[in-house]
Amino acid sequence: MICTFFGHRDAPPKIKPALRQVLLDLIERQGVKQFYVGNQGNFDVMARSLLAELEQSHGIRYEIVLAYLPSEKAPLYDPDHTLLPEGIETVPRRFAIEYRNKWMIDHSDIVVTYVTRSFGGAAKFRDLAKKKGKTVIDLNP
Repeated sequence: MICTFFGHRDAPPKIKPALRQVLLDLIERQGVKQFYVGNQGNFDVMARSLLAELEQSHGIRYEIVLAYLPSEKAPLYDPDHTLLPEGIETVPRRFAIEYRNKWMIDHSDIVVTYVTRSFGGAAKFRDLAKKKGKTVIDLNP
């Protein structure tokens, strides 16, 4: 079982405890051991920090899935946890995040989201995950 994440760039820090509880449930009760997370915004930062915290104590693995090849402006900041989706190097830059997000959905069983508005990338990819029959857990009450 593999889990990935989609949420707004401006996700508030107050959701971090709820995200932690969802992660613990996925790991301890549902046996999820592999996680894919992006690197654009607050929701991704919260997910990454929790995954790093839980990695040692719960024997999980996480990968930061990049939309762009590393460069001097955007270096590879965690080589032990970084993944470039196959084919990303051929995708025009303006489509790279969409390509990466579709790749994450296609390679995951469960999608954890924080979506508070019906427009934007987080909502678009939450809806795509649902359409593809993925289990979607939304942290928005």
